[in-house]
Amino acid sequence: MCRRVGVWLFGARGSVATTTIAGAAALNHGSPPAGVVTELPAFADAGLVPLDHLVFGGHDVVETPLTKRVEQLMAGGVLPPGLDRLIAAELAEADRNIVLLPGRGRSEPAAPQRALVQRMAEDIRAFRLRNDLDHVVAINVASTEAPYAMDFAGVAELRAALDGSDVVPASVLGALAAFEAGAAYVDFTPSPSIRPAVVRDWAVEKGLPYGGQDAKTGETLVKSVLAPMFAARALPVHAWSGTNLLGGGDGATLADPRAAESKSISKERGLTELIGDVAGEVHIDYVDPMGDWKTAWDHVLFSGFLGVRMTLQFTWQGCDSALAAPLVLDLARLSALALEREHVGAMPFLGFYFKDPIESAEHSLVRQYDELVRWVREC
Repeated sequence: MCRRVGVWLFGARGSVATTTIAGAAALNHGSPPAGVVTELPAFADAGLVPLDHLVFGGHDVVETPLTKRVEQLMAGGVLPPGLDRLIAAELAEADRNIVLLPGRGRSEPAAPQRALVQRMAEDIRAFRLRNDLDHVVAINVASTEAPYAMDFAGVAELRAALDGSDVVPASVLGALAAFEAGAAYVDFTPSPSIRPAVVRDWAVEKGLPYGGQDAKTGETLVKSVLAPMFAARALPVHAWSGTNLLGGGDGATLADPRAAESKSISKERGLTELIGDVAGEVHIDYVDPMGDWKTAWDHVLFSGFLGVRMTLQFTWQGCDSALAAPLVLDLARLSALALEREHVGAMPFLGFYFKDPIESAEHSLVRQYDELVRWVREC
Protein backbone atom coordinates (compact mmCIF):
# COMPACT_ATOMS: atom_id res chain seq x y z
CA MET A 1 0.00 0.00 0.00
CA CYS A 2 1.31 3.45 -0.94
CA ARG A 3 2.17 5.57 2.08
CA ARG A 4 0.21 8.66 3.11
CA VAL A 5 1.80 11.84 4.45
CA GLY A 6 0.12 14.52 6.52
CA VAL A 7 0.88 18.18 5.88
CA TRP A 8 0.16 20.18 9.04
CA LEU A 9 0.01 23.91 8.24
CA PHE A 10 0.44 26.58 10.89
CA GLY A 11 -1.77 29.36 9.49
CA ALA A 12 -4.00 26.79 7.77
CA ARG A 13 -6.65 29.28 6.64
CA GLY A 14 -4.27 31.93 5.33
CA SER A 15 -3.82 32.67 1.63
CA VAL A 16 -0.72 30.49 1.13
CA ALA A 17 -2.20 27.52 2.98
CA THR A 18 -5.57 27.81 1.24
CA THR A 19 -3.93 28.04 -2.18
CA THR A 20 -1.77 25.03 -1.32
CA ILE A 21 -4.74 22.90 -0.24
CA ALA A 22 -6.90 24.00 -3.17
CA GLY A 23 -4.00 23.64 -5.59
CA ALA A 24 -3.18 20.09 -4.48
CA ALA A 25 -6.83 19.15 -4.98
CA ALA A 26 -6.84 20.76 -8.43
CA LEU A 27 -3.71 18.80 -9.40
CA ASN A 28 -5.48 15.60 -8.42
CA HIS A 29 -8.25 16.59 -10.85
CA GLY A 30 -5.78 16.99 -13.71
CA SER A 31 -4.48 20.56 -13.50
CA PRO A 32 -0.86 20.92 -14.72
CA PRO A 33 1.78 21.06 -11.93
CA ALA A 34 3.35 24.40 -12.90
CA GLY A 35 5.89 25.45 -10.27
CA VAL A 36 6.07 22.02 -8.59
CA VAL A 37 9.79 21.31 -8.89
CA THR A 38 9.49 17.76 -7.54
CA GLU A 39 7.41 16.85 -10.61
CA LEU A 40 10.42 17.47 -12.87
CA PRO A 41 12.16 14.42 -14.44
CA ALA A 42 15.16 14.78 -12.08
CA PHE A 43 12.90 13.69 -9.19
CA ALA A 44 10.97 10.95 -10.98
CA ASP A 45 12.78 8.03 -9.33
CA ALA A 46 13.26 9.63 -5.91
CA GLY A 47 10.50 7.70 -4.20
CA LEU A 48 8.61 10.84 -3.21
CA VAL A 49 5.10 10.46 -1.84
CA PRO A 50 2.55 11.01 -4.66
CA LEU A 51 0.77 14.34 -4.54
CA ASP A 52 -2.60 12.65 -4.20
CA HIS A 53 -1.38 10.93 -1.02
CA LEU A 54 -0.89 14.20 0.85
CA VAL A 55 -3.49 14.89 3.56
CA PHE A 56 -3.92 18.43 4.88
CA GLY A 57 -4.71 19.84 8.30
CA GLY A 58 -3.39 22.51 10.61
CA HIS A 59 -3.83 25.18 13.25
CA ASP A 60 -5.24 28.66 12.86
CA VAL A 61 -6.74 31.43 14.99
CA VAL A 62 -9.55 32.31 12.55
CA GLU A 63 -12.79 30.41 11.94
CA THR A 64 -13.37 31.33 8.28
CA PRO A 65 -13.97 28.01 6.44
CA LEU A 66 -11.77 27.08 3.52
CA THR A 67 -14.70 27.28 1.09
CA LYS A 68 -15.11 30.97 1.94
CA ARG A 69 -11.36 31.58 1.70
CA VAL A 70 -11.32 29.92 -1.73
CA GLU A 71 -14.20 32.17 -2.83
CA GLN A 72 -12.20 35.20 -1.72
CA LEU A 73 -9.10 34.03 -3.59
CA MET A 74 -11.14 33.32 -6.74
CA ALA A 75 -12.58 36.84 -6.54
CA GLY A 76 -9.02 38.20 -6.32
CA GLY A 77 -7.86 36.23 -9.36
CA VAL A 78 -5.57 33.98 -7.32
CA LEU A 79 -7.57 30.82 -8.04
CA PRO A 80 -9.51 30.03 -11.24
CA PRO A 81 -13.29 30.57 -11.31
CA GLY A 82 -15.38 27.52 -10.47
CA LEU A 83 -12.58 25.69 -8.67
CA ASP A 84 -14.57 25.67 -5.43
CA ARG A 85 -17.24 23.40 -6.94
CA LEU A 86 -14.69 20.98 -8.38
CA ILE A 87 -12.81 20.50 -5.10
CA ALA A 88 -15.63 20.91 -2.57
CA ALA A 89 -15.07 17.44 -1.06
CA GLU A 90 -11.33 18.02 -0.59
CA LEU A 91 -11.91 21.39 1.06
CA ALA A 92 -14.44 19.87 3.47
CA GLU A 93 -11.99 17.11 4.38
CA ALA A 94 -9.18 19.58 5.07
CA ASP A 95 -11.51 21.82 7.10
CA ARG A 96 -12.31 18.90 9.37
CA ASN A 97 -8.58 18.59 10.07
CA ILE A 98 -8.06 22.25 11.03
CA VAL A 99 -7.99 23.03 14.75
CA LEU A 100 -8.85 26.47 16.10
CA LEU A 101 -6.38 27.99 18.55
CA PRO A 102 -7.16 30.77 21.05
CA GLY A 103 -5.70 34.24 20.66
CA ARG A 104 -3.68 35.80 17.88
CA GLY A 105 0.08 35.53 17.34
CA ARG A 106 1.23 34.67 20.88
CA SER A 107 -0.11 32.66 23.74
CA GLU A 108 -1.41 34.60 26.74
CA PRO A 109 1.28 35.17 29.40
CA ALA A 110 -1.04 33.97 32.17
CA ALA A 111 -1.39 30.51 30.61
CA PRO A 112 1.44 27.96 30.94
CA GLN A 113 2.86 27.72 27.47
CA ARG A 114 4.02 24.16 27.96
CA ALA A 115 0.34 23.15 28.19
CA LEU A 116 -0.32 24.86 24.86
CA VAL A 117 2.64 23.09 23.25
CA GLN A 118 1.34 19.75 24.51
CA ARG A 119 -2.18 20.52 23.31
CA MET A 120 -0.91 21.43 19.85
CA ALA A 121 1.26 18.31 19.75
CA GLU A 122 -1.76 16.20 20.67
CA ASP A 123 -3.72 17.80 17.82
CA ILE A 124 -0.99 16.72 15.39
CA ARG A 125 -0.87 13.19 16.83
CA ALA A 126 -4.65 12.90 16.57
CA PHE A 127 -4.48 14.08 12.95
CA ARG A 128 -1.96 11.35 12.17
CA LEU A 129 -3.98 8.59 13.84
CA ARG A 130 -7.34 9.72 12.48
CA ASN A 131 -6.06 9.74 8.89
CA ASP A 132 -3.82 6.66 9.14
CA LEU A 133 -0.70 8.60 8.13
CA ASP A 134 2.82 7.24 7.87
CA HIS A 135 4.48 10.60 8.51
CA VAL A 136 3.55 14.21 9.27
CA VAL A 137 5.40 17.29 8.06
CA ALA A 138 4.56 20.58 9.81
CA ILE A 139 5.07 23.77 7.78
CA ASN A 140 4.77 27.29 9.15
CA VAL A 141 2.95 29.55 6.68
CA ALA A 142 1.53 31.91 9.33
CA SER A 143 2.15 35.66 9.48
CA THR A 144 5.72 36.87 9.95
CA GLU A 145 6.72 37.62 13.53
CA ALA A 146 9.19 40.18 14.81
CA PRO A 147 12.75 39.07 15.71
CA TYR A 148 13.02 37.51 19.16
CA ALA A 149 16.15 36.85 21.20
CA MET A 150 16.09 33.61 23.21
CA ASP A 151 18.90 33.18 25.67
CA PHE A 152 18.48 29.69 27.11
CA ALA A 153 21.47 27.51 27.92
CA GLY A 154 19.72 24.34 26.81
CA VAL A 155 16.51 22.39 26.32
CA ALA A 156 15.95 22.01 30.06
CA GLU A 157 16.01 25.78 30.56
CA LEU A 158 13.56 26.30 27.70
CA ARG A 159 11.21 23.73 29.19
CA ALA A 160 11.33 25.62 32.49
CA ALA A 161 10.63 28.92 30.72
CA LEU A 162 7.51 27.44 29.12
CA ASP A 163 6.14 26.99 32.63
CA GLY A 164 7.02 30.56 33.59
CA SER A 165 5.82 34.01 32.66
CA ASP A 166 7.98 34.64 29.56
CA VAL A 167 5.92 34.92 26.38
CA VAL A 168 7.52 32.76 23.70
CA PRO A 169 6.58 33.54 20.06
CA ALA A 170 3.86 31.39 18.52
CA SER A 171 6.22 30.14 15.81
CA VAL A 172 8.56 28.70 18.47
CA LEU A 173 5.64 27.00 20.23
CA GLY A 174 4.53 25.53 16.90
CA ALA A 175 7.99 24.15 16.14
CA LEU A 176 8.22 22.58 19.60
CA ALA A 177 4.74 21.07 19.22
CA ALA A 178 5.73 19.55 15.88
CA PHE A 179 8.82 17.97 17.39
CA GLU A 180 6.84 16.69 20.38
CA ALA A 181 4.43 15.05 17.93
CA GLY A 182 7.21 13.38 15.95
CA ALA A 183 6.80 15.60 12.87
CA ALA A 184 9.39 17.21 10.64
CA TYR A 185 9.24 21.01 10.70
CA VAL A 186 9.81 23.57 7.95
CA ASP A 187 9.52 27.34 8.38
CA PHE A 188 8.31 29.06 5.22
CA THR A 189 8.65 32.45 6.99
CA PRO A 190 11.46 34.48 8.62
CA SER A 191 9.82 34.16 12.06
CA PRO A 192 11.84 33.13 15.16
CA SER A 193 10.70 29.43 15.22
CA ILE A 194 13.91 27.45 14.61
CA ARG A 195 16.37 30.35 14.75
CA PRO A 196 17.30 29.80 18.42
CA ALA A 197 19.86 27.01 18.76
CA VAL A 198 17.93 25.60 21.72
CA VAL A 199 14.89 24.91 19.50
CA ARG A 200 17.08 23.07 17.00
CA ASP A 201 18.60 21.12 19.87
CA TRP A 202 15.07 20.08 20.85
CA ALA A 203 14.56 18.66 17.33
CA VAL A 204 17.83 16.75 17.46
CA GLU A 205 16.92 15.39 20.88
CA LYS A 206 13.74 14.01 19.31
CA GLY A 207 15.63 12.68 16.27
CA LEU A 208 13.78 14.85 13.75
CA PRO A 209 14.64 17.05 10.74
CA TYR A 210 13.96 20.77 10.35
CA GLY A 211 14.41 23.28 7.53
CA GLY A 212 13.75 26.85 6.33
CA GLN A 213 13.68 29.83 6.42
CA ASP A 214 11.74 32.48 4.47
CA ALA A 215 10.82 31.06 1.08
CA LYS A 216 12.14 32.93 -1.94
CA THR A 217 9.35 33.38 -4.46
CA GLY A 218 10.02 36.67 -6.22
CA GLU A 219 12.63 39.40 -6.00
CA THR A 220 15.14 37.35 -3.99
CA LEU A 221 14.66 34.40 -6.34
CA VAL A 222 15.79 36.62 -9.22
CA LYS A 223 18.68 38.01 -7.15
CA SER A 224 19.95 34.49 -6.44
CA VAL A 225 20.33 33.99 -10.20
CA LEU A 226 21.63 37.42 -11.19
CA ALA A 227 24.14 38.03 -8.38
CA PRO A 228 26.26 34.95 -9.25
CA MET A 229 26.28 36.18 -12.86
CA PHE A 230 28.00 39.43 -11.85
CA ALA A 231 30.49 37.53 -9.69
CA ALA A 232 31.26 34.98 -12.42
CA ARG A 233 31.81 37.71 -15.02
CA ALA A 234 34.03 39.79 -12.67
CA LEU A 235 31.67 42.75 -12.90
CA PRO A 236 31.85 44.84 -9.68
CA VAL A 237 28.44 45.73 -8.24
CA HIS A 238 28.38 49.08 -6.47
CA ALA A 239 24.73 49.40 -5.41
CA TRP A 240 21.64 47.21 -5.42
CA SER A 241 18.38 48.79 -4.31
CA GLY A 242 14.90 47.32 -4.27
CA THR A 243 11.35 48.40 -3.59
CA ASN A 244 8.60 45.89 -2.83
CA LEU A 245 4.90 46.73 -3.03
CA LEU A 246 2.47 44.19 -1.64
CA GLY A 247 -1.02 43.95 -0.22
CA GLY A 248 -2.98 41.18 1.46
CA GLY A 249 -2.37 39.77 4.91
CA ASP A 250 1.38 39.52 4.38
CA GLY A 251 1.57 43.17 3.38
CA ALA A 252 -0.49 44.21 6.40
CA THR A 253 1.79 42.23 8.69
CA LEU A 254 4.93 43.72 7.18
CA ALA A 255 3.54 47.22 7.62
CA ASP A 256 4.66 46.71 11.23
CA PRO A 257 8.32 47.79 11.24
CA ARG A 258 9.28 45.05 13.71
CA ALA A 259 7.84 42.30 11.51
CA ALA A 260 9.39 43.91 8.44
CA GLU A 261 12.78 43.75 10.18
CA SER A 262 12.67 39.93 10.10
CA LYS A 263 11.89 39.96 6.38
CA SER A 264 14.55 42.55 5.52
CA ILE A 265 17.27 40.64 7.35
CA SER A 266 16.56 37.44 5.43
CA LYS A 267 16.17 39.25 2.07
CA GLU A 268 19.55 40.97 2.40
CA ARG A 269 21.59 38.02 3.64
CA GLY A 270 21.90 36.23 0.30
CA LEU A 271 23.11 39.23 -1.66
CA THR A 272 25.79 39.97 0.94
CA GLU A 273 27.10 36.41 0.90
CA LEU A 274 27.07 36.25 -2.91
CA ILE A 275 28.77 39.55 -3.80
CA GLY A 276 29.72 41.21 -0.50
CA ASP A 277 28.51 44.45 1.03
CA VAL A 278 27.08 46.91 -1.50
CA ALA A 279 25.21 50.19 -1.12
CA GLY A 280 21.43 50.23 -1.31
CA GLU A 281 18.49 48.95 0.72
CA VAL A 282 15.36 46.88 0.33
CA HIS A 283 12.11 48.73 1.03
CA ILE A 284 8.76 47.04 1.72
CA ASP A 285 5.59 49.10 1.27
CA TYR A 286 2.07 47.95 2.08
CA VAL A 287 -0.47 48.79 -0.65
CA ASP A 288 -3.78 47.37 0.49
CA PRO A 289 -5.63 47.45 -2.89
CA MET A 290 -2.99 45.11 -4.40
CA GLY A 291 -4.47 42.21 -2.45
CA ASP A 292 -2.47 39.00 -2.86
CA TRP A 293 -0.28 40.45 -5.60
CA LYS A 294 3.16 41.96 -5.31
CA THR A 295 5.52 44.05 -7.41
CA ALA A 296 9.26 44.36 -6.91
CA TRP A 297 11.50 46.81 -8.73
CA ASP A 298 15.28 46.55 -8.48
CA HIS A 299 18.03 48.89 -9.64
CA VAL A 300 21.60 47.53 -9.92
CA LEU A 301 24.59 49.80 -10.49
CA PHE A 302 27.73 48.03 -11.68
CA SER A 303 30.87 48.74 -13.70
CA GLY A 304 32.47 47.02 -16.63
CA PHE A 305 35.85 47.13 -18.37
CA LEU A 306 37.90 50.23 -17.54
CA GLY A 307 35.29 51.33 -15.03
CA VAL A 308 32.44 52.08 -17.44
CA ARG A 309 29.28 52.52 -15.32
CA MET A 310 26.20 50.50 -16.29
CA THR A 311 22.83 49.59 -14.79
CA LEU A 312 20.44 46.68 -14.72
CA GLN A 313 16.80 47.13 -13.77
CA PHE A 314 14.09 44.52 -13.45
CA THR A 315 10.46 44.39 -12.39
CA TRP A 316 8.84 41.28 -10.93
CA GLN A 317 5.06 41.17 -10.69
CA GLY A 318 3.40 38.07 -9.32
CA CYS A 319 0.76 36.49 -7.15
CA ASP A 320 2.43 35.64 -3.86
CA SER A 321 0.23 32.69 -2.90
CA ALA A 322 0.37 31.12 -6.36
CA LEU A 323 4.18 31.36 -6.29
CA ALA A 324 4.38 29.92 -2.78
CA ALA A 325 1.89 27.04 -2.91
CA PRO A 326 3.85 24.68 -5.20
CA LEU A 327 6.92 25.19 -3.02
CA VAL A 328 4.93 24.10 0.04
CA LEU A 329 4.01 20.89 -1.81
CA ASP A 330 7.68 20.33 -2.70
CA LEU A 331 8.82 20.91 0.87
CA ALA A 332 6.21 18.52 2.23
CA ARG A 333 7.32 15.73 -0.12
CA LEU A 334 11.04 16.31 0.43
CA SER A 335 10.74 16.55 4.21
CA ALA A 336 8.71 13.34 4.24
CA LEU A 337 11.57 11.71 2.33
CA ALA A 338 13.98 13.01 4.97
CA LEU A 339 11.84 11.38 7.65
CA GLU A 340 11.88 8.09 5.76
CA ARG A 341 15.67 8.31 5.53
CA GLU A 342 15.78 9.01 9.27
CA HIS A 343 17.56 12.29 8.70
CA VAL A 344 18.16 14.17 11.96
CA GLY A 345 18.78 17.91 12.31
CA ALA A 346 19.05 20.64 9.70
CA MET A 347 18.10 20.08 6.06
CA PRO A 348 20.49 22.51 4.29
CA PHE A 349 19.77 20.74 0.99
CA LEU A 350 16.39 22.53 1.01
CA GLY A 351 18.21 25.87 0.66
CA PHE A 352 17.02 26.04 -2.97
CA TYR A 353 13.67 27.22 -1.60
CA PHE A 354 14.80 29.82 0.94
CA LYS A 355 16.19 33.33 1.28
CA ASP A 356 17.86 32.50 4.58
CA PRO A 357 18.60 28.77 4.41
CA ILE A 358 19.14 27.23 7.81
CA GLU A 359 22.73 26.12 8.44
CA SER A 360 23.80 26.86 4.86
CA ALA A 361 25.83 29.70 3.34
CA GLU A 362 25.00 28.80 -0.27
CA HIS A 363 22.64 31.25 -2.03
CA SER A 364 23.22 30.67 -5.75
CA LEU A 365 19.99 29.14 -7.08
CA VAL A 366 21.79 26.92 -9.59
CA ARG A 367 24.20 25.49 -7.03
CA GLN A 368 21.35 25.05 -4.55
CA TYR A 369 19.36 23.10 -7.12
CA ASP A 370 22.34 20.84 -7.81
CA GLU A 371 22.75 20.23 -4.07
CA LEU A 372 19.07 19.32 -3.74
CA VAL A 373 19.19 16.87 -6.64
CA ARG A 374 22.36 15.25 -5.27
CA TRP A 375 20.68 14.68 -1.92
CA VAL A 376 17.54 13.27 -3.52
CA ARG A 377 19.58 10.83 -5.60
CA GLU A 378 21.75 9.62 -2.71
CA CYS A 379 19.62 6.54 -2.24
